[in-house]
Amino acid sequence: MNCIIVEDEIPAQRIIRNYCSRIDDLHIAGVFNSALKANSFLNSNDVDLIFLDINLPDITGMDFLKSLSKPPLVIMTTAYPNYAAESFELDTIIDYLVKPFSLNRFLKAINKVNDLKQQSATVPEDPEAASFFLSIDKTHHRIYFNDIKYVMSERNYCSLVTTKTRYTYIESLKKLEAELPSYPFIRIHKSYIVNSRYIDKISGNMIYIEENKIPIGRTYRAALFKLLELS
Repeated sequence: MNCIIVEDEIPAQRIIRNYCSRIDDLHIAGVFNSALKANSFLNSNDVDLIFLDINLPDITGMDFLKSLSKPPLVIMTTAYPNYAAESFELDTIIDYLVKPFSLNRFLKAINKVNDLKQQSATVPEDPEAASFFLSIDKTHHRIYFNDIKYVMSERNYCSLVTTKTRYTYIESLKKLEAELPSYPFIRIHKSYIVNSRYIDKISGNMIYIEENKIPIGRTYRAALFKLLELS
């Protein structure tokens, strides 16, 4: 797993380097003391994970992350725990490490990343035959992928709309996206994933699924049109 470290404090860089060196499947592809330098690297290199400090000299780690159209998974690192609530509003953030953090706490964060990637790798490709259980208020609901029309995210909550009902529960859209098959599901907005089989029409920057109007994000439009083979 390729990772980069975006951290302006040398002691913190050394600690993260040291911890990464103890984990066999972690490869440090770069270490940067500013978000702007990291941005240039991300434009031409594949990265699976970023260790990202919040307080950086040019722009903050949060603002940097918001500027990325398709950010990798992120583990935030900072000395200020009061940023934790804000950071989890971004669904690409998997964990939040408060300095100084131990190797044990670091390993726990890496395991969260590995669990998410494993879930993505083991999802069956046929949504008509595949299902999963969604746990809400101590009740387990079986959800068939083929019944899902779209998913909407609002802060720390997801609303999953199926042909039968709507389920709202605490989850990040990034984690749910990793569990859904790459086809026919596609992310069309920072807050929406849709089942492309249920799209009735596209008009301007909106798609229609029955009576529901869903916006198309500018950075997602090209991928959507390519999937639907539209010019």
